[in-house]
Amino acid sequence: MNNYEQQPRETINTQVGLNRFLTKMFGWMGLAVLVSALTAYLMVTNGSASMMRGGGMLVGLIVWFILPFVISAQSMKRPTVAFGGLMVYAVITGAVISSYAFVYTGAAMAQAFVSSAAVFLTMSVIGLTTKRDLSRIGTQATAALIGLIVAMVINLFLRSPMISLIFSFIAVIIFSALTAWDTQKMQKLYLQYGDQVSVTGLAVTGALQLYLDFVNLFLQLLQIIGIFGGGSRD
Repeated sequence: MNNYEQQPRETINTQVGLNRFLTKMFGWMGLAVLVSALTAYLMVTNGSASMMRGGGMLVGLIVWFILPFVISAQSMKRPTVAFGGLMVYAVITGAVISSYAFVYTGAAMAQAFVSSAAVFLTMSVIGLTTKRDLSRIGTQATAALIGLIVAMVINLFLRSPMISLIFSFIAVIIFSALTAWDTQKMQKLYLQYGDQVSVTGLAVTGALQLYLDFVNLFLQLLQIIGIFGGGSRD
């Protein structure tokens, strides 16, 4: 009888802990998106976005690519430092995105933001609720992303707008799949190791991964909308 009563209680406690973890992870991810959006808006409205052209853009991009690895390395060792790093990264991302105001209209950027939010929320819900193991899909999407990055680098020399557009569509599919996989993966990691590692560190890790998925969805959808929706300033 004691075992019968203990099992439901443990199940309830696990579900409560999971809900708290997911709330923290998505909350921090949402905060990072808000910080980026606010940074980009402020830089555009006060004219600071012009600093992200030329050398400023190069420095910003270098830090933009390197910092996620630093945050991931510190997330389980120093969760507070990693969280601070996530917020700094959100500011840098917002600064980089502000430079897109010279290429795309405000309406196009707003439409891309709403579209990426809709795709992100849909795929996150799928990742949380599906009974199917998405590990294989996630592995394939990761491999496809590596191949796509190589192809994008090659296209920098070819400078083909059509190829670039096709790559954007492929990237949207890849990051949509990664959003669902990352959501499911973080949920599983908490259920398996939540009582053995720092939950805060795990939440920072998940928030960073999902934030990167969202930002990349936004950038790719922005390019697509800029072409088909007439939102480009060119």
